[in-house]
Amino acid sequence: MSNTVWQKDMFFQYPRTPLITSEGNVDMPILYYDNSVLMAMFRVDYKRAQALVAEQGMQAVRFIGGKALAVVSFYQYRETSISDYNEVGVAIAVVPNGTAVPTFPTFSLLNSLDKAPIGFCVVDLPVTTPAACAAGKEIWGYPKFVTPIHFSLQGKHFDGTVIAPDTGKGLLHLSGQMGFGVRGPLLDLVLYSRHNGQMLRTLVNTRGGCRACLPGSLRARVSDSDHPMAHRLKALGLHNAKPALVFGSHALQLRLNAGAVLP
Repeated sequence: MSNTVWQKDMFFQYPRTPLITSEGNVDMPILYYDNSVLMAMFRVDYKRAQALVAEQGMQAVRFIGGKALAVVSFYQYRETSISDYNEVGVAIAVVPNGTAVPTFPTFSLLNSLDKAPIGFCVVDLPVTTPAACAAGKEIWGYPKFVTPIHFSLQGKHFDGTVIAPDTGKGLLHLSGQMGFGVRGPLLDLVLYSRHNGQMLRTLVNTRGGCRACLPGSLRARVSDSDHPMAHRLKALGLHNAKPALVFGSHALQLRLNAGAVLP
């Protein structure tokens, strides 16, 4: 479908500004028209999560039981304003240092973007194209690298793999049959990152329904790769881990905005 068709949709009728990257110009916000997602939420050890975000000037958020929240998201972007690509994000729920954590952090995730202090710090973000990699690194400072990514969401069954760029072998494999689920909305997201010595707060406006499911047989498996992403996944305890909750959708649409510099 041509972008001119999507321009008739009010969700995408948004003022845009060109930014220059090493792989060409990128008009901001980046628009994602037709996409699929599998998002798996894991309860992880708080100290392990904090160790991965402390140098970024962020504080991991404690949820029920004193656990931190790590999210592994597989994306299949079939049509976007910077062409199609696949992506996998590994992120931890955080607030910037000095920001008060809400009393009920789980409910805070449901707040509108203007009232959401809790966001996510991305610790790994492999993608399949150089253009997407350059945009993520040079606009937001995201830890991106280019490598093949497999994505398959058929009904309740998901199979996703991140390939290690140095060996060509599997690095992360998330697969299985999702359990009982109910229909629901996709959440808007806040992303925190450091770029050129500054803290950025980025808003991601999402649209499209999803199915929120129990984990069923879905499990994450991390290989013995020496790649730093594998080390971070194992540090979080995600090898052979079962998610607490899973969200799947073939109807994801979003606007990825430029980041605002925090004082």
